[in-house]
Amino acid sequence: MAGQVGSDVASLVTRNEQNILPEWVELQKNAGTLHTGRISEGELQSQSRNFLHLLRDALTQSGTDTLAAPYEPAKAMLTELSRSRALQGFSPSETATFVFSLKQPLFNALNRDKTLSGEQIASTVWSLTVLLDELGLFTLEIFQKSREEIIVRQQREIAELSTPVVKLWEGILALPLIGTLDSQRTQVVMENLLQTIVDSEAEIAIIDITGVPTVDTLTAQHLLKTVAAARLMGADCLISGIRPQIAQTMVHLGVELNVISKASLADAFAVALRQTGRAVVKARRIEGFALPEKSGRQGA
Repeated sequence: MAGQVGSDVASLVTRNEQNILPEWVELQKNAGTLHTGRISEGELQSQSRNFLHLLRDALTQSGTDTLAAPYEPAKAMLTELSRSRALQGFSPSETATFVFSLKQPLFNALNRDKTLSGEQIASTVWSLTVLLDELGLFTLEIFQKSREEIIVRQQREIAELSTPVVKLWEGILALPLIGTLDSQRTQVVMENLLQTIVDSEAEIAIIDITGVPTVDTLTAQHLLKTVAAARLMGADCLISGIRPQIAQTMVHLGVELNVISKASLADAFAVALRQTGRAVVKARRIEGFALPEKSGRQGA
């Protein structure tokens, strides 16, 4: 029965393609597919025509059984379409409309067809509804998976961009942290910091938490892991950006960082300079030229 229905629908599509295709494209346009400018009308026409042909071929060979091998080309196209639209920023409903909007043109073609009996039309309508619902849900599933992959990749990229390691001075690095510090981000922080320590042969790393909204026990543990990893690479760590509210919270929680901490990055930088035998001094002016009052390195 399913094979006969598939053959009937395939013949219907072949006989009425000149009416089905423009009607389907027009429904998608009315749904706002072209309003965002993410896809051109020519692309929409081409995608719709290709899918209609693939669907017709699958119906001819396997009826309405979407699990059969002849449906793989149609599913492959829907997979590619869903992924590309996820990248282009389409919404789930805009993507699903591509399949679901095909129902009306097919139903209209059935109503115009005079070769099928009323019983055949009713059976075909039900089979088409189930078929397009399955393909529409398949499209949504691929779209959702693609969006999740994009979100995960963007989160990873944002985490990498939001944890830059800055070289303040020869042998002195700064790692400004902004936002919440969770386990995944701590791993990114460690990797960036340790690699930079190796590349620059740094002696001191300053972890600045001015941009971290709160420090709880878990955040403190992540900081300590980062500090311990840096020490294993031969670099001492300082923590800056300890605000009064964070200090009170840490005391209340009984959190001990066991590292030198300063209120500001400037204070921590001054400590790092002293630990590396350097100092920043004011310069005096002689006849319009700025000259240092003394050497920038202690003991020089």
